[in-house]
Amino acid sequence: MQALAARQWQVLLLGGPSGVGKTSVSYRLARRFGVGITEVDDFQVLLERMTTPEQQPVLHFWRTHSDPDRLSALEIMEQGLEVGETMAPGLEAVIANHLETNTPMVLEGDFIHPSLASRTSFAGQANEGRVRAVFLHEPDEAQLAANYLAREPERGAQTKRARVSWLKGQWLAREAERRRTPPRDRKALGDRS
Repeated sequence: MQALAARQWQVLLLGGPSGVGKTSVSYRLARRFGVGITEVDDFQVLLERMTTPEQQPVLHFWRTHSDPDRLSALEIMEQGLEVGETMAPGLEAVIANHLETNTPMVLEGDFIHPSLASRTSFAGQANEGRVRAVFLHEPDEAQLAANYLAREPERGAQTKRARVSWLKGQWLAREAERRRTPPRDRKALGDRS
């Protein structure tokens, strides 16, 4: 049996655009460090179910927009950024709870922004290096399209979706660098898949 790796954090935030492999990396990290994992998508689904479009229009956008297929890749990416901003207070509370209870976890998802990762405290709980973040980044748009095709061959080529992910990756890379939370590619984390 392999020994668990030493951990320098209480909460590890793993962000990045769709299609870069966050979920597979997050499960490997959780196993390596012997900690739980939480997917931000689960919170998004929960919040959408428990609110109305009037209460949380950003979270209900895709169900209420008259013709989402007509949106440009940039508009779709920007809407995803809005979801991250809308969810940030709830994610802050989850992180604070894990800091207060001293319960380690990996929190993974598209809606984690560098602004969340760079906070000095979470709902009154001091960060003090206990919250760390890694943002995965795939600079090659064609690779993102190939990732989607491999993951969901029944949907065919998803070039617009790949463009959305590439745009978000570019934004995340700039934001992460600005907030001194540099993005990493999967190979930098030792992931060879």
